[in-house]
Amino acid sequence: MVGAPLVRRTKRRAHRKPRKITSVLEYAQLGWASCLGAHPLSEGGRACSCDRVGCPDPGAHPLSPAWQMEATVDSARLTRWWEHNPDANVILPTGRVFDVFDVPSTAGMAALAAMDATGQATGPVAENGDRALFYVATRGAPEDEDEWWSCHLDCDPATIEASPGLRWHCRDSYVLAPPSTLLSGATASWLRPPDGRPLPDPLRVLDLLVDACE
Repeated sequence: MVGAPLVRRTKRRAHRKPRKITSVLEYAQLGWASCLGAHPLSEGGRACSCDRVGCPDPGAHPLSPAWQMEATVDSARLTRWWEHNPDANVILPTGRVFDVFDVPSTAGMAALAAMDATGQATGPVAENGDRALFYVATRGAPEDEDEWWSCHLDCDPATIEASPGLRWHCRDSYVLAPPSTLLSGATASWLRPPDGRPLPDPLRVLDLLVDACE
């Protein structure tokens, strides 16, 4: 009697989301400070892990009002924070090492294609749901303050009001960084991950993004 053929069954490994602390420590090695962010809640009567009733931006803001002072590259402190709060999202302050252009995904993809076609360096680019985030060199605090501004959260700088859908995160602002959990349940991810190379000139990237947003 010939036995039935042996069928080997292999266990499928469940897709595991990257641990947030792993990414946070990688950002610290780049000199990018991080702080704890609120995260979306899938159960209960609230959408956000913060204690604010009717939070206007669930899971997409710092946990502490002192986030600018708390953001750090200290690996021991970061590890301690995320060990106590492993679900916390990752907040990166802007206007220190980098600024971030935040545009609709469709405009971001068009700009990426144009940059690739001309050989222009894109720098790190993240995807947060229906938004694309371009990380660029910061203008920081130039000698002539009239050339720059401090980004008031939830406001568009007056100089780019003609470009609907585009935000420039600079001083006093922040972004939600991969692998943070979005309100939809999806995860913010890198389209072009940071690799330690110099970040691109913001004004060169801005020109392409403005064209793509029109």
